[in-house]
Amino acid sequence: MPGFLIRLFVTALALGIASAIVPGIQISGFWTLLGAAFLLGLANAIIRPILVILTLPITLLTLGLFLWVINAAMLGLVAAVMEDFTISGFFPAMLAALVVSLVSWMASWYVGPAGRIEVYTAQGR
Repeated sequence: MPGFLIRLFVTALALGIASAIVPGIQISGFWTLLGAAFLLGLANAIIRPILVILTLPITLLTLGLFLWVINAAMLGLVAAVMEDFTISGFFPAMLAALVVSLVSWMASWYVGPAGRIEVYTAQGR
C-alpha cells in the first residue's frame, strides 16, 4: 500500500508540474490532481497496454516515438473524464506527456520496483 501511495503522489506531482509549465493544461484543486493521477494510473494499467499492442506496427516504424502519442492520448482520456482537468489541444497534451514522463522517470531513480524509496550507500575500503 505505501508503494501505491508513493507512485500516486509522484504522478500527482508530475501532473502538477505539467500544469504549471505547459500552457493549455489546467487542473483546479488538489483533489482533482489526486483524482487525475489515480485515473491516469488506471488508464496506463488497463488501456495503454492494449493500445501499445494494437499500434505496434506504427510504433516500430516510428522507432518508438508513437508511444509518446499514446501517453498524450491517456492524458486526453483522463481530461475527458474529469470535469476540472482540461487540456486545450493535441500539442499541449504531447508536451504534458513529455513532462509527466520525465518527472516520473526522475522519481523512479529513488523509488524501487516495490514502490519503496531506496537509498544506496557506498562504503570505501
